[in-house]
Amino acid sequence: MNVQTQLDPVKECYRNQRFVYFDIETIPCQDEDYRAELARKVTPPGNIKKAESIDAWLAENRDRATDEAMSKTSFDGGRGHVCTIAWAKNDSGIEVRHAKTLADERNVIADFFADLDPYHSETLVGHNITGFDLSFLKKRAICLGIKMPSPSSFPRDPKPWDKSVLDTMSAWAGGTNRISMDNLCSILGIPGKAGFDGSMVAEAWAKGDHDTIAEYCKDDIYRTREIHKRFIMAGY
Repeated sequence: MNVQTQLDPVKECYRNQRFVYFDIETIPCQDEDYRAELARKVTPPGNIKKAESIDAWLAENRDRATDEAMSKTSFDGGRGHVCTIAWAKNDSGIEVRHAKTLADERNVIADFFADLDPYHSETLVGHNITGFDLSFLKKRAICLGIKMPSPSSFPRDPKPWDKSVLDTMSAWAGGTNRISMDNLCSILGIPGKAGFDGSMVAEAWAKGDHDTIAEYCKDDIYRTREIHKRFIMAGY
C-alpha cells in the first residue's frame, strides 16, 4: 500500500468532519499573598513536638514546602494561569497565542474561544483534555470573566466518551488508565519531545523564555494531530 492510499482515510475524514486539535501550557499562581498564605499553613511532621524542634524544622523546610505547594497550582485552574494555547483545524496551520504577562492571559483564552464560537460541529482533540485542559480553561474563564463558547463547541464537563471530544490518552489507554504523549508517540513512531517538557514551562516563563514555550506548545499540536491520524487510518 503506498503513502497516498494510506492518507486517503484521513482526507475523507477531514472532508466530513471538522477537528480542532488543541493544547494548553500552564504556570503556577503568581500571587505573593497566596504564597504567604501557603507558607503559614506549612507544619512539621507530627512526631516533632518540642517548640525549638518545630522552629528549627520550619526554618529549614518552610520555603521548600511552600515552593512545592505553589508549583502544584499549575494544575489548578482556580489559582494557576494559562500561558499558552495552540490549536489547528484539520490540516490547517497551527495558531499559537502566548501570554508574556498575566495581563495577557485573558486575550490568549478569548482568542481561542473566539475561533471556536462560529462552529457547532467540531470535535475537540487533545491529550488528556477531558482530565485537564477543558476543566482548566473553564475555571480560568470563570475567574477572568470570559464568555465561553456554546456548549456544543466547548463542553463544560466532558467525559472521555463524549462525541464532542476525542481524548487521545483515553482513546488509547481506556478508562482511567494513563499514557504520556511522549510514550504514545514513541509507540507510534512519531517524533517526541526534544529536551523540553511541561515540567519546564514554569521556570522558562519566569526566565522570560517565551519563544521556547510557544514552540513547544505548537509542536504538541503536530504530535496530537499525527496521533489522531493513526487512529483514523485504523478506523477508530
